[in-house]
Amino acid sequence: MSRMFRVVSLTGPRQAGKTTLCKLAFPEYRYVSLEDPDMRAYARDDPRAFLNEYRSKVIIDEAQRVPEILSYIQTIVDEDAENGQFILTGSHQLALSQAVSQSLAGRAALLTLLPLSFVELESAKVSMEQDLLNGFMPGRHAQNIPAPDFYRSYFQTYIERDVRLLVQLKDFVKFENFVRLCAGRVGQLLNKSSLANVVGVS
Repeated sequence: MSRMFRVVSLTGPRQAGKTTLCKLAFPEYRYVSLEDPDMRAYARDDPRAFLNEYRSKVIIDEAQRVPEILSYIQTIVDEDAENGQFILTGSHQLALSQAVSQSLAGRAALLTLLPLSFVELESAKVSMEQDLLNGFMPGRHAQNIPAPDFYRSYFQTYIERDVRLLVQLKDFVKFENFVRLCAGRVGQLLNKSSLANVVGVS
């Protein structure tokens, strides 16, 4: 895609392997993460200077943290039609996809990286039931972290960082209960009224 588009946007769940994939696929590109508070402030406060420093052949990780820079990237890629100038990644799929669609329509390829598949886990030589219990996040398998420990930490990160950036929740305890109830009902028909009654919301 980098050979056909000036910008490539890669979204997907946190820890699905986006950064690792980009670094392996584009080893010659510079890398900058907007999760870094200093870099985020730099990009937000002076986007022109930031993009002068990281102007081309660059991976910008968690680009949705500073959506304002996308308009400046649009100006750069409109002036220079070379393909593969920017690789943007983001864990907030909706936030980054919306921002890219608004500022970089027709200039960016929109890709999604999902966790591992059953086929990719075949080499682990475990049963399908064990795969389902362990989950499919690459980081858990690469580091051999016990599934309960990994997903407890993952869930806390999701609640405390990602959800707070997307919505204004009044009651995080109820939201946690809601997510746990949904997880326990995988494979069942969705009954919104039942979930609302159990969680205690209208």
